[in-house]
Amino acid sequence: MRKLILIVALMVHGSASAQTWRADNGNGTFTNPLFYDEFSDPDMIRVGEDFYLTGTTMHSMPGLPVLHSKDLVNWKLLGYALDRMDLGPEFRLEDGKEAYGQGIWAPSFRFHNGTFYIFSNVNRHRTQLFRAQNPAGPWTRTEMKRSLHDLSVLFDTDGKVYVIWGYQGINFAQLNNELTDIIPGTERIIIPKDAGMGEGVHFYKINGKYFITSAWFAGRMRMPCARADKPEGPYEVNQAISADEDFGLAEGYRLQRGPAPPFNVIPPNTADRGRMSLHQGGIVDTPGGEWWGFSMMDYNSVGRLTCLSPVTWQDGWPYFGLPGNLKRTPRTWVKPKTGHTSPPAAPYERSDDFSGTKLKNVWQWNHVPVQAKWSLRERRGFLRLHALPASDLWWARNTLTQRAVGPVSIPTAELDTGGMKTGDVAGLALFSFPYAWIGIRREADGVMVEQFDQTRGKTSRLPLKGTRVWLRAHCDFLTEKARFSYSTDGKKFEPLGDEFTMVFQLKTFQGIRYSLFSYHTGSGEGGYADFDRLTVDEPHPRGLMRPIPVGKKITLAVFGNGSALVIKDGLLCAVPAGDPLANGSAAQFKVVDRGLGRVALQWGEKFVSVATPGGKGKVTLRSGRPTDPETFQWAENVYGDLILLSLATHRHLRVEPGSGVVSADHPGPRPDRKDGSCFTWKLK
Repeated sequence: MRKLILIVALMVHGSASAQTWRADNGNGTFTNPLFYDEFSDPDMIRVGEDFYLTGTTMHSMPGLPVLHSKDLVNWKLLGYALDRMDLGPEFRLEDGKEAYGQGIWAPSFRFHNGTFYIFSNVNRHRTQLFRAQNPAGPWTRTEMKRSLHDLSVLFDTDGKVYVIWGYQGINFAQLNNELTDIIPGTERIIIPKDAGMGEGVHFYKINGKYFITSAWFAGRMRMPCARADKPEGPYEVNQAISADEDFGLAEGYRLQRGPAPPFNVIPPNTADRGRMSLHQGGIVDTPGGEWWGFSMMDYNSVGRLTCLSPVTWQDGWPYFGLPGNLKRTPRTWVKPKTGHTSPPAAPYERSDDFSGTKLKNVWQWNHVPVQAKWSLRERRGFLRLHALPASDLWWARNTLTQRAVGPVSIPTAELDTGGMKTGDVAGLALFSFPYAWIGIRREADGVMVEQFDQTRGKTSRLPLKGTRVWLRAHCDFLTEKARFSYSTDGKKFEPLGDEFTMVFQLKTFQGIRYSLFSYHTGSGEGGYADFDRLTVDEPHPRGLMRPIPVGKKITLAVFGNGSALVIKDGLLCAVPAGDPLANGSAAQFKVVDRGLGRVALQWGEKFVSVATPGGKGKVTLRSGRPTDPETFQWAENVYGDLILLSLATHRHLRVEPGSGVVSADHPGPRPDRKDGSCFTWKLK
């Protein structure tokens, strides 16, 4: 049965390799996240009508991606601010040293007087400053005199340049003209530790006032904000301008780390703990005066993802969310009004046949690569990885990686093993800590296809005939389970090994990475592995797993208990699945298109209607042409359950558990999916 499932998956998804996640729904709306792969610690700026974005890349090279957008939703990867950063043997995986989870952290992106700047802290080293006249490069790097944790820089209108940094207690200073050091006597603490400001600060001057956003991660994750009339304060602190928004994502598998396998993997937790909420980011305005927020959320084993939020200014504070639902970000909403219309696009192509003269810009090396030991020229149309000495994958140099992509994706690597020597190991990995891989091991007495799971320290292996092999991992980041398979003809895939549990952990401080590797465990010099291509198939590359059934009749049921939405005594309510009303016309609603991914639910000649905010989300029926009270933003939580956001209240339709009463006053779905706001639907 497992074999059959894998073959069917190939048949269904094999034609989707060119499709990847796009936040733009193509109908004037977007769905979070902006990228369904890791983009952590984002910082964003606007320069005229153009937006630019960068983020953390840790130990991966090249680092500091620079992305450009005209509409805040569709982004293009221009390049990287640094090609390689060699600050010692730990950055090269030499002398038993490594920089996993270190390297480039939480950059501050700025533009001033024609120059782009990126300031970034590097753990165990000083802060690095990158400059460029063109955001596409070239960039120059200067090492500052200090190490400034999670810094943010502000070029003030009076010509002075300020920097803030720190965790909980926020430090402040003025930078010198060279931007390399703090001016003596200017350093001070401007926000004390007990004020609740956290870390990951972003520093702004807006309409003469100074604002600082930050991230709080102890307990419930949230985004505090501080404001003052002067850059040095005193600051007033708002404990949360964004809080509790996780789009219904439950906390996934976590690692109770040990020094060696077997590791203890902690199972998922569906309790509403606030551990997955949007928390670190900042704000940006459009040329037309709209304000938008950007922030990241922990998204389990796929990594930390960046999301986009409408901003509502209230009482002088920039709240993420809509006026009727402050602090909560809609999963699907109308695209920003930037004055530009961009076609739906993704920052990069994930699949690569290695036919170019350069690697596609989606790729990053695990630590600084050995340039002479990999090639796209030695065999045209192939990536050749020479096998360098290593005890295992963790220490393998020249491992080529790219971010995994959710919610489900299937990387397949095609490998020619003809150049491998005895002691060589090469293949496709889900790189993390712990990691797993499927690959080829050449031994003195033959060649084996092997699957290794570091969590259990378990190896599964079979003899391999021939020199060509296809290696596959089927990764579901909603269940956080992966299965490996292989093929000798690229068509019929055989499963190998047990199901692998993917976890998020703080050792590499990254999500899962799809990785191509080759290393040598024997004596003497190793051979090489030739990778013909890597394809990444995605069965759900759009904001909806199922299209909106416009013009059709549907039934709606509450996720978990199956109770049906029906019209009873002129009101919308929920009845048990076995109730006669659940199987008749009382449970049938026609989906009427309202544009922008929005719908009205028609029953007979009337429409489901939500009372104005003063009505506390009361749901009734109303005749006549549908307007905002009869309109819902059709969206899904991360698991594909339907959620309906009322345009009248900016809150979600919900069946109160235990009562059957329906209202539209729910802030958003909870991780256990049993709060009555998550629905399943069927066509009638």
